[in-house]
Amino acid sequence: MDTEELHLPLSRTANERLHAMIPGGAHTYAKGDDQYPDNLAPVISHGSGAHVWDVDGNRYIEYGSGLRSVSLGHAHPRVVEAVRRELDRGCNFVRPSIVEVAAAERFLATVPTAEMVKFAKNGSDATTAAVRLARAATGRTRVAICADHPFFSVDDWFIGTTPMSAGIPAETNELTVTFPYGDLAATEELLKRYPEDVACLILEPAAQTEPPPGYLAGLRELADRYGCVLVFDEMITGLRWSEAGAQGLYGVVPDLSTFGKALGNGFAVSALAGRRELMEMGGLRHSGERVFLLSTTHGAETHSLAASMAVLTTYTEEGITARLHALGERLAAGVREAAATMGVGDHVVVRGRASNLVFATLDEKGQPSQEYRTLFLRRLIAGGVLAPSFVVSSALDEADIERTVDVVAQACAVYRKALDAGDPSPWLAGRPVKPVFRRQV
Repeated sequence: MDTEELHLPLSRTANERLHAMIPGGAHTYAKGDDQYPDNLAPVISHGSGAHVWDVDGNRYIEYGSGLRSVSLGHAHPRVVEAVRRELDRGCNFVRPSIVEVAAAERFLATVPTAEMVKFAKNGSDATTAAVRLARAATGRTRVAICADHPFFSVDDWFIGTTPMSAGIPAETNELTVTFPYGDLAATEELLKRYPEDVACLILEPAAQTEPPPGYLAGLRELADRYGCVLVFDEMITGLRWSEAGAQGLYGVVPDLSTFGKALGNGFAVSALAGRRELMEMGGLRHSGERVFLLSTTHGAETHSLAASMAVLTTYTEEGITARLHALGERLAAGVREAAATMGVGDHVVVRGRASNLVFATLDEKGQPSQEYRTLFLRRLIAGGVLAPSFVVSSALDEADIERTVDVVAQACAVYRKALDAGDPSPWLAGRPVKPVFRRQV
């Protein structure tokens, strides 16, 4: 057995301090130390490009940076400079800043399928605003969410559908229904089951697999026929699929769409965008009943809007989306070759679009395994690769990819030993990592 280990004494102390003051020890559940092997949850000191350093001084090649939000790499020069220009000019005023004009113009020029946009600070505010607007526009109560996509909002209409539904009234949960991705017949059956009661269909337009031919266009037709609002959650697909998101790539225009993640390269900014007819219901230039769409004190904070403009400009001028795909294709090919060479090609499986890669860790029977995920993560972290996913940033270079593939090969060699032994537990050195959504601690 390979007994080489990484020791993180300062990170362990910092984690204890975090748990003493912050429920869960992190401000995002997906960043919790339960998502990492025992005693191998590094606390980050700083980052630059595709690399981060923990408080113990260890350097890592990082993937999935900022839960997919840092797609240009940490401290990207164009983003930092755009923010720095605003630092001495104030960040929040009693009236809109001229920066809001420029940011909206830049966004709508990049996402021409949208006619109006409103900025916020996080994805949940944007998706919940879309749901509220759909309910107001249709006079209907039910929300139909895609059952195959893992996360839409921290708000009750979604969290009530997860195993962590404590504190959410049952009557709220009853207003959210689900439909399967890629199945138009099942979605139409759902709409027939609740005639004139579904306010919107909300989904990620694409995830780990490409949309079946005609699927998104078919959803558009169903939404029109049954009078509900079609909402694309582009938090992940925005910019990573194309500069204009999945809607720009696949040519299907939703009524409303939400953007975030890559939009600010780690700065806090999200967006709700869509048809003027709908969006203006949350404005002042109409004669109907007022709709409380989005009203956030920090939603138009100028530093983050400046960051978003720099991100959008960098993507369009430097071909970032194409670079993300090229890097992802190189990484996926290398990982698959390494896994196959070590005899675990059917167990360490890379999935998803090249710009948004994840990996599955499968046991002897080909079933997803948290134990084998733990083994794999331990070896990656010990080798200097921090990778809860294989989602790339454009700051990676060829040497980073090569190093990652080498570390993956070493991890796969240990994986093969565990498979041959029929038991990964000797290689775990503690409890397995846990899924984010679970009922018990």
